[in-house]
Amino acid sequence: MSRRASSDVSPRPPVVATLTLGCKLNQAETQQAARELQRHGCVTTDRPTRADAYLINTCTITHVADRKARRLIRMANRLSPHAPVIVTGCYAERDAAALSELGQVHIVGNERKHEAADALISALDDIEARSASNGDACVSGGRTRSFIKIQEGCDDVCAFCIVPYVRGRERAVPIDQIVAQAQQRVEDGVQEVVLTGTQPGAYGRDRSDGASAAALIEALLTQTDAPRIRYSSIQPQDITPQLLACWDDARMCRHFHVALQSGSDPVLARMRRRYTSDQFRNAVQTIRSAVPNASITTDIIAGFPGETDSDHQQTMSLMEDLRFTDVHVFPYSPRPGTSAGLLEDDVSPQTKQSRAAELRAMGATHRTAALERCVGTVQSVLFESADSGLTDTYLPVRARSDTDLTNQIRGVSINSADETGLFGELPG
Repeated sequence: MSRRASSDVSPRPPVVATLTLGCKLNQAETQQAARELQRHGCVTTDRPTRADAYLINTCTITHVADRKARRLIRMANRLSPHAPVIVTGCYAERDAAALSELGQVHIVGNERKHEAADALISALDDIEARSASNGDACVSGGRTRSFIKIQEGCDDVCAFCIVPYVRGRERAVPIDQIVAQAQQRVEDGVQEVVLTGTQPGAYGRDRSDGASAAALIEALLTQTDAPRIRYSSIQPQDITPQLLACWDDARMCRHFHVALQSGSDPVLARMRRRYTSDQFRNAVQTIRSAVPNASITTDIIAGFPGETDSDHQQTMSLMEDLRFTDVHVFPYSPRPGTSAGLLEDDVSPQTKQSRAAELRAMGATHRTAALERCVGTVQSVLFESADSGLTDTYLPVRARSDTDLTNQIRGVSINSADETGLFGELPG
């Protein structure tokens, strides 16, 4: 991008707000766009603030995600009425026409998402840089943790999920490209590489060169200097002994996000999930046997069409048995274009909310217990600010220190915990 300069002084760099809704894959794609913008002389901020231009990466997994996207677009138009706004992501793919009605926005679909940064650069070349930002933009790009997209798309067309329709079929990034990206991020100072995708556990399923999740992780462990590698999202059917053997290396973060969705076999069948409740239970037990003290988190949908009180109780029972470190609970909402959207939504909104509240309450109890079990231990923490960070098991920690610990991995002696996280100090 060539910025026009006046005869007396060069204009300040344009500020671009790169805003993300949704999953870690979206975060990875936004970070990549932010790096591209920075290479072309822009300053990027991941905060909703006044800016010279906006890149809004949307999600459409629920109607709540849709509403948040519309709110961000309106906010951008309100804060900086003349700034170009690029909208991309799954909501933009699903209903570009609806988003285009919200203002002067340019839609970039998922298949062309790599063009989002180019579209902003072109727009900025056509306008003079404005003194729109508030002067305290924070440069984004994942200085402590960096997200790397290893694949996108999904061939598992679950009944409730719109993602396969907006992301397409599975497409894995070649291992050598991922390794090169990861090593570059490490050389840039990143301490943790986070591997993301629509269906990370299925990595390589679309390729004929022997690529697999285990092969990818082995390559990253042997060919990069990444201090920490996080590969958390996985389906029960993709958990194998070969994959779990990678966690023999201490650089692998001991956190697994394994989506349950329901503990009832009839509901799982209607959801078109590829496992039963017993198979899910066995997968969790396999992880805990192979990776002691692993943190396991999950997703659950409350009130899927046809869910009875008995189905709900089966989910509660499985939760009680497995005691997840954290649970994300979503009351079911129909997504246009999914097969579940054709089912009768026969669970009342009040029942969905009450069941979701019960699930969240149990999940909160189990999370507090998981945090309290860490008291008296030493945890490896990557500090994302001067005094706070995340353990490799994805638990928040605050630690007393006389120095700024940002972007350091340090052992922390945990001496207390509450529902918000862990508290400790550096040993000795």
